[in-house]
Amino acid sequence: QVQLVESGGGLVQAGGSLRLSCAASGRIFSSYTMGWFRQAPGKERELVAIIRWDGGMTYYADSVKGRFTISRDNSKNTMYLQMNSLKPEDTAVYYCAADRTWNTARPVRAYDYWGQGTQVTVSS
Repeated sequence: QVQLVESGGGLVQAGGSLRLSCAASGRIFSSYTMGWFRQAPGKERELVAIIRWDGGMTYYADSVKGRFTISRDNSKNTMYLQMNSLKPEDTAVYYCAADRTWNTARPVRAYDYWGQGTQVTVSS
């Protein structure tokens, strides 16, 4: 069992930055693919970025490439999402998730574990 807790969300003006964190329990964190997803009101949950268990591979949605950076520290059982140049369309609840496989095409609903989410609001 893996428990995930997100933090770092908040209200920021367009062009600003935020850093999200996802703290995981359990010793198996270091063997899991970790990812950030987001869900805006009235929209489906979508992938933002994922990172392989060793940090050696990352994948980003086109909408965030060049602005967001995903990273992890396995010694701290923590994953991060640095978000720069934020836009109003980035407003959503951001979730972290964990999965046993590395698959950039894996359906969102197939991820094994989820956090409770943290709200990010970008004002124009």
